[in-house]
Amino acid sequence: MSWRDADGLPPALSSMWRLCKLGYRHEPGLLLAAFLLSLLAALPDALIAVWLALLGRAVLSGDRALLLVAAFGLAASAAATWFLRTVSTRVQRRFRDKVTITLEGHVARLQASVATIAHQERPELLDRLAVLRNQVFVLDHMYMSVFSTCGWILRLGVTVALLMSVHPALVLLVLFAVPTVATAGWRPAVEKAAYERGAAHERLARHLFVTVTTAAPGKEVRLAGIGDRLVRQRRTEWERWYRLVSAARRDSAVWHTLAWAVFGLGYVGAIVFVASVLHAPSASVLLVLAAGARLSAYVGATVGEIGFLRGIWMDGSRRLAWLED
Repeated sequence: MSWRDADGLPPALSSMWRLCKLGYRHEPGLLLAAFLLSLLAALPDALIAVWLALLGRAVLSGDRALLLVAAFGLAASAAATWFLRTVSTRVQRRFRDKVTITLEGHVARLQASVATIAHQERPELLDRLAVLRNQVFVLDHMYMSVFSTCGWILRLGVTVALLMSVHPALVLLVLFAVPTVATAGWRPAVEKAAYERGAAHERLARHLFVTVTTAAPGKEVRLAGIGDRLVRQRRTEWERWYRLVSAARRDSAVWHTLAWAVFGLGYVGAIVFVASVLHAPSASVLLVLAAGARLSAYVGATVGEIGFLRGIWMDGSRRLAWLED
């Protein structure tokens, strides 16, 4: 495989790295602060399972001191999660606002510097430029998606370590999450390919909509009496596009549902293993219940974020790298 993928765009990881370097070159302090805060905000939330396990142990043993420690730990984790998330959101928003100005100017300069008119005439090139021209926000959203993904991965690592503290075999629960991760990476590619196949129909439908609803051309449409025909043509083109996209979404959703069913079976099996095979104390069972439930939530959030990163935000960085080259 050459330095470009089969679709003619630069590789994803190198494109993301170039976009990160562009953001760091213009806003180094805010980028590092936003990234570190997103990681720090992940820790208190991941430790809630520990406090729940200690709370259960304190209740069963009648240990008042341990009960107070667990209660204050839960309160501190909840408060720290809210506080750090609020600060992180505000720092990320400030970084995104400032870097967006830079990215919009960068994209405008790149499009204005193209020497030929092929980018304005060839449909496949118009499809690539449409995202950067109409949805430049996908570039600054990529930073937030990467930060969020790293935070969810950190939560997953802490949760897996807690599960392994009960029994090392519980790390196998991660294997049951592999199908969900695989389908999360596969779904966006399939859906994006369907979107690209119908991009010409979607672009024509949008053009017809703008023609009918905009004041200046709308007047000409009314004078010519072709409004109904344009409405029907717009509907036909939109349905051709949506038929391709909806079929891809439906098929990928079925596989994604089956993948989550596999993880659900593994989670139930882990609880039965700890309670019935290991005959672990109630505190350990509670830890597995809490950590396993949070593992499910973290896997879902990670899978969802990776899906957005893989299908939308990463694609924007690849298109920008292609335009730069």
